Amino acid sequence: MPAYVVLTREHTHDAQEMEQYATKAKAAREGHDPQPLAFYGDVEVMEGSSMEGAVILRFPDMAAARAWYQSPAYQEASKHRFLGADYRVFIVDGIEEA
Repeated sequence: MPAYVVLTREHTHDAQEMEQYATKAKAAREGHDPQPLAFYGDVEVMEGSSMEGAVILRFPDMAAARAWYQSPAYQEASKHRFLGADYRVFIVDGIEEA
């Protein structure tokens, strides 16, 4: 069953840290092959608090999504994300496609 990692950027504090994050996060995707479904395009919030951007990555299953998120390369990148912006990040199970 596919799984989706959703990252929503709520507020940027430090653009330089976010540049470091972008570079390291891109490298951290190597070997994990997530399928980007949304990647910081235009966002229209229908309900809830505002956000600056969102990313949705599709993985084959929850284990693959967790393996990417918990990988040493992504954890190193996420240090810059924590310093650079406020995010909400979660993994959600998808449904089998018919």
